[in-house]
Amino acid sequence: MPDSKSPLLDQVKTPLLDQIKTPADIRRLPEKDLPQLARELRQETIDVVSVTGGHLGAGLGVVELTVALHHVFNTPEDRLIWDVGHQAYPHKILTVRRDRMRTLRQGGGLSGFTKRAESEYDPFGAAHSSTSISAGLGMAVARDLDGGTRNVVCVIGDGAMSAGMAYEAMNNAGARHERLVVILNDNDMSIAPPVGALSHYLARISSSGTYLHIREAAKQLAKRLPKFWEEKAARAEEYTRTYWTGGTLFEELGFYYVGPIDGHDLNVLLSVLKNVRDAGQGPVLVHVVTKKGKGYPPAESSADKYHGVNRFNVITGDQVKAKSNAPSYTSVFAKSLIEEARRDPKIVAVTAAMPSGTGLDLFEKEFPTRTFDVGIAEQHAVTFAAGLATEGYKPFCAIYSTFLQRGYDQIVHDVAIQRLPVRFALDRAGLVGADGPTHAGSFDLAYLGCLPDFVLMAAADEAELKHMVATAVAIDDRPSAFRYPRGEGVGVDMPAQGVPLEIGRGRVVREGSKIALLSLGTRLAECLKAAEQLAAMGLSTTVADARFAKPLDEALIRRLVKNHEVLVTVEEGSIGGFGAHVLQFLAGAGLLDRGLKVRTMTLPDTFIDHDKPEVMYETAGLGANGIAATALAALGMEKVAADLGRA
Repeated sequence: MPDSKSPLLDQVKTPLLDQIKTPADIRRLPEKDLPQLARELRQETIDVVSVTGGHLGAGLGVVELTVALHHVFNTPEDRLIWDVGHQAYPHKILTVRRDRMRTLRQGGGLSGFTKRAESEYDPFGAAHSSTSISAGLGMAVARDLDGGTRNVVCVIGDGAMSAGMAYEAMNNAGARHERLVVILNDNDMSIAPPVGALSHYLARISSSGTYLHIREAAKQLAKRLPKFWEEKAARAEEYTRTYWTGGTLFEELGFYYVGPIDGHDLNVLLSVLKNVRDAGQGPVLVHVVTKKGKGYPPAESSADKYHGVNRFNVITGDQVKAKSNAPSYTSVFAKSLIEEARRDPKIVAVTAAMPSGTGLDLFEKEFPTRTFDVGIAEQHAVTFAAGLATEGYKPFCAIYSTFLQRGYDQIVHDVAIQRLPVRFALDRAGLVGADGPTHAGSFDLAYLGCLPDFVLMAAADEAELKHMVATAVAIDDRPSAFRYPRGEGVGVDMPAQGVPLEIGRGRVVREGSKIALLSLGTRLAECLKAAEQLAAMGLSTTVADARFAKPLDEALIRRLVKNHEVLVTVEEGSIGGFGAHVLQFLAGAGLLDRGLKVRTMTLPDTFIDHDKPEVMYETAGLGANGIAATALAALGMEKVAADLGRA
């Protein structure tokens, strides 16, 4: 046995990360140990995501920053807000959640984003971008109203700074002068001089309390000078700051700019963050330069592919691929649009920072001058597309359903009122699985269906999606949208070419006589399964695909009402969508007073937590059993329906 002084003991010390139970333990560590903690935290992050999948690159890029923030600031008393939440996995590991990290994005497990209900160390929930500064300013104002002293720190990525909301918040914060720290995590944009020893030195100096007080004093002195000299002094000070730091934009918004600094150098980070913490001087922006995927070569060399990943082999970096021969809906959309664009030079594509997520990276390879990525700026994307439409172009605005919510005012005022033929391709419609309620496309049927003269389609399968792309090309007198889910299709035979559908016309895919199931979207497959179950009970069932939520196929609905005892509408959207429009039509046409039994099946009036999509739909009651049970209950067969619902 080695004695207590044996060097062998140094080789078998407990890893530092194992000693961290809360961030208070990080603050007790000497600074010399923090680089080791960062190395262990980076490896733990890689190991976790290799098992669960999720967002990897952004988190690896902020490992040192995460360690430094929790060492310098007294979290959770000091508020630490992570914008979007993609980069928050290291933060979760350090904040009493390490033992649950391998439940990340799984049913009953941790969220892939920050979530208030999950931890006191998550003061604000995030998943959509560019909200952190607004929320942080609200917390800072509340602190001052309460006479408090806590710090408020917002970490926002450079991509999120392309959204107007971030600048609205900075403009307000700069005018109010509350004490607020904003960390700009710059891992891609070239908005500053190269990082080096000189800029490190200047960052330390410019973040010190002495420097901030001197600058404030100089500004006050300049105001007392005659106007001519005041203008000269202000201009000289601005040119000096521009030359040395490149921070004029942020300074003009009322922030003290510090940086750029190396986000992987803990010595620099700790020094600057302490200075900023102790200065107590209005709003401050610290510009930190990091490398996305830092410390894991596969992620460093392919930042886009390792932004969000499936489970992967840590050694090789190879990701586990789903075993399916069916194409993804996203790829079907992209390839269909490419085929249409080859025939029509007026077709252009617009996306808001999601070229690969929407499939437009494929479109861009063939039509680089007809593809426009406007950044995280959905409001601008919508109105930009509207401008293209005024000049005779045919813009396809490809945006996830959940993100299009951010541009709703522009959809109403800049597109719908002017009847401009902007085509909206709504990816990730319905429930999306591991990303949970923040990314679910639950509401588009309701928020678009209420707009006059808006054509609204939902694809039942990948072949229908191809036809709907062709349909959207042909609609040239009003706006239109077509929605489709995340993931693979159902494996139907694909047509050689998309053919425009007759506007407002559905189709019957199975004939029956007692129960009618009217589906909108990809629940059609579950409706067909439900019809088989009902037929086995002697209940003849029709299944129809509405195709259009607006305009409704009124002739089809009349036929179903006339020939069936029960009508059940089924959709992958919230209350207020397709079913509500069917009921509105039936009531207005006087078709509800004939003993007809109508049931509308929507997503429940609640936010459904992340899980596998099939589990989420079963939870929502929109699987085959739930659909059949609804029809049975409408016929008064409650006991059979209850037994089926429990199956």
